[in-house]
Amino acid sequence: MADLGDALLSTWIVLTRLAGPVGGAIVGVRRRRGKEDPARSAERLGQPSASRPEGPLVWVHAVSVGEAMAAMPVVDRLISDGMSVLVTTVTTTSAALVGHRLKPGLIHQFAPLDLAGPVDRFLAHWRPDLAVFVESEIWPVAIGRLADHGIPLVVANARLSPRSFRGWQRAAPAARAVFRRMSLVLAQTDDDGARFARLGAPEVATFGNIKFDAGLPDVGAAELDALKDGMDGRPMVLAASTHPGEDEVVLTALLKLKESRPEVLLVIVPRHPVRGGDIALLSEAAGLATRRRSTGELPDGATEVYVADTLGELATFFRLADVVLMGGTFIEGIGGHNLIEPARLGAAVVSGPHFSNWLDIYHAFIEAGGLKVVRSPDEIADATLDLIEDRALRARQAAAGERVVAGSAGAVARTIEAIRPLIGRPSGGSPC
Repeated sequence: MADLGDALLSTWIVLTRLAGPVGGAIVGVRRRRGKEDPARSAERLGQPSASRPEGPLVWVHAVSVGEAMAAMPVVDRLISDGMSVLVTTVTTTSAALVGHRLKPGLIHQFAPLDLAGPVDRFLAHWRPDLAVFVESEIWPVAIGRLADHGIPLVVANARLSPRSFRGWQRAAPAARAVFRRMSLVLAQTDDDGARFARLGAPEVATFGNIKFDAGLPDVGAAELDALKDGMDGRPMVLAASTHPGEDEVVLTALLKLKESRPEVLLVIVPRHPVRGGDIALLSEAAGLATRRRSTGELPDGATEVYVADTLGELATFFRLADVVLMGGTFIEGIGGHNLIEPARLGAAVVSGPHFSNWLDIYHAFIEAGGLKVVRSPDEIADATLDLIEDRALRARQAAAGERVVAGSAGAVARTIEAIRPLIGRPSGGSPC
């Protein structure tokens, strides 16, 4: 029997159906702001640009870069099992990354807006046998319509921050209607799982983080050699995935570091490559000799700051770095970025204190001695200098990080085993 939550969810779906023109306006605004691919923006309205393949199809939704890359080992396993996989993302950056990995059995589309019209068009065309939403993607309309169509939904690598949990609690009846339509939640941690269960998810298990199982990315030998030549044997410090406000912090730290080690090369890889020009201007204003990768330049012996404003090359710089400064942690409001990839590639990592989105992973690294946390440009410079000058310290910290990663692997295999029986099985979710 439908309760208040079901009525609220059903009403919301109807309202979004009546507000059809709003979807086109939203996409138009985002397109003008450069947040949509103009050639493919119709996909956001549920209008496909590819045909549905024959046979079983799994829909995997990952909103942005981190979620998309985390999902790829699961996607690869499903394809090797004979499934076709439709991966949807929202950002153009994540679309480009998935596009670089296209192969038989893998299709990419931009995700439909969470409005009834786009979602219904999307589901009518693709007819997935299973939906897998990655991490914290909770779309009420899509979840309600999946249940209406009897399509099972798994939330994989699921996480729910205390802040998001409190937000859902404030709309408890609607939250229960949404969360109980999830067929299975595979949580990263026990705390995440408990939050999903308290909001109404009927079946929850803690499986760990699939990001620990990500394969080592390919790195071209020619690119490595060219960059090594430009480094000329100098220590290299990598500021990875920086956001506005963090570039100033690491540039200030570099100026202090250069008092002791003037030969150090700083490489900045912004989270969004479009910011490369702005970062280069900041660096040059600080009196630092600067080059940009997007213009085809390589560092040379005189380069002090190299802005690597390209896509998909972060792993190359992780391999070359003596010290990694993890972006997203030096200012408030971002919540940190994934430590696992630099650790897998043997880097010694320094971070700021702001990593609220990754508390369990960061604390595991801290407790193991695999991460140094600092709070100011002076502390960044001091910690970086220690790691540059003490090779043994650098090796111990990197090895500790690698042990954390190795001890936490296995979530991908567990995830595949859990979702395989659901493919094609009708959902038990309540209808709207």
